[in-house]
Order: sequence, then structure tokens, then C-alpha cells
Amino acid sequence: MPANLSERKEAWNSIIIFLLIVTVLSSLFHYAIVNLYPSRIYIGGLMWCPAIAAIITLKLKKRPISSLNWNWGDWRYIRISYLIPALYGVITYILIWIFGFGSLANVEAITNWAKELGLVGIGSLNPTSIIIVAIFLLGTIEVIRAAATTLGEEIGWRGFFIYELRKVLSFTGVALFSGIIWATWHWPLIVYYGNNVLLELATFYVVIVSMSFIMTYYTFKSKSLWPAVIFHAVSNVYIQKILPELTIKNEGTEHWIGENGIMFAIVTFVFGIYYWRKAVKEKL
Repeated sequence: MPANLSERKEAWNSIIIFLLIVTVLSSLFHYAIVNLYPSRIYIGGLMWCPAIAAIITLKLKKRPISSLNWNWGDWRYIRISYLIPALYGVITYILIWIFGFGSLANVEAITNWAKELGLVGIGSLNPTSIIIVAIFLLGTIEVIRAAATTLGEEIGWRGFFIYELRKVLSFTGVALFSGIIWATWHWPLIVYYGNNVLLELATFYVVIVSMSFIMTYYTFKSKSLWPAVIFHAVSNVYIQKILPELTIKNEGTEHWIGENGIMFAIVTFVFGIYYWRKAVKEKL
């Protein structure tokens, strides 16, 4: 934390400026997402609002953009930041399959997935081969593509925001406060696209705050914003693109599956608690 009151006041001033700019910029894209098409373009723009806000704030404060942690850091943290979101995604869906909230995809569903990915007609791919090829392509090429937009968020949230918060708050305060802000930033999308808005908002806040504890931990450990970029991209791809395609929804279980589902909230909450305790123990 800063050594004196003036440094603390300066940190809070930067935080407030950043959040005001994020709010103004994001509101434009939230409006576009709800009222204009194609929404995918505007979602990409929305995800870059935190980065733009961070850069503007740095410029206003006469601080160099190079002050952000652009260094790649230790490859160990990059690998872990790929494995953890893939792991909690797989655990989530294994539990969904075990408890009957969803079923493993049948041959017809896998064939449809193959058509969407352009894999039909390539040799004599059987369903197992299709799954392996699809996961490989999505887990590499799609993650790289997704990282182009998650980079925009992470320059702002983990590259700038949590480091400003670290000047005035403990690790717990940083992860909790930044997680709540990050989740709140998404809420117009949940309200617009959600079916059971109150439940989905509740589960989404649990998921995002839990992820915040994990991502804050690895950002501070690595002293780099790149693990958060990879983590975010992998989480989006596995939870939105891979595992749902391997799952058939069962009747009456819609609240348990998906990225706003109860099961995902439970699993990420357990991971979040583990990393919170780990960070406190390590005096991070």
C-alpha cells in the first residue's frame, strides 16, 4: 500500500477516473448490442472499452502505457492459466452429466457440430475423431482468436485496475471489489439475453467474483497481464464453444447448465475459495 495519504488519494482518483470512462464508453456499446445488429461486432468493441479507459487514464495522469505489465513472464503461469479454466469447465460438465442435468452428445449432435466446423467429408472421421479434432482446433485457434478480444478487457481490468486497487486494498479487497465491478459491467448483457434474469445474475456474480480471485492471484504472481488474457480466452472457449456442444440439455435442467448455470457457479466458487486461501497464506 502507499506510504502516505496523498498517494492513496491519487490511487483512488485514478480508479474513479478509469471507472467513469469505462462506464461512458461501455454504455455506447451496450446500447448498440441491444438495439443494433450484428451484435457480435459490438460485443468485440465492448470488450476493448476497459483497455481504452486504462490508456486514457494513464494519459490523463501523464503515466506511460509501458508502465502496464506487458512482459510475457514465466511460461509456467501461461500454462497454468490455460489448464485451470479448462479444468473447472470439464469438472462442471462431468458433474452435469453424472447428475443428469445434461447428457453426453449423441452421434447426431456430434455430426451437426462437425458440419458447423467444416469437418464433414474429411476422410473417414468417426464421432470420436471429430471430437478430438474439434477440441484441438477450438482449444488452439479459437483460443487465439478469443484472446484478441479478452486482451481488451484484461489490459483494463488486470493490467491497470487491480494494480491501482492494490495500492489501497488487501488482496481480498482487490479481488472482491474488482470482481464485483467486472460482473456489474456485464449486467446489461445478462438482462438482455437472460431467461431467468434474477437467477442468472446471481450465478453470474458468483462465477465472475470467483474467477477474479483466481485471475488476480496469477496476475500478481506472474507480474504480467498475459496469464489473465489466456485464462479469460480459454474459459470463454471451453464454457461457450466446446463443452456445451458435447452436452444435450435434459428437460427441466436449464438452470443448472451453461455459463450462467448453478453448477458452473458452484465449481468456480470452490476454485475461488482455494485461491483466496492460497493468496492469504502466501501474503500476496
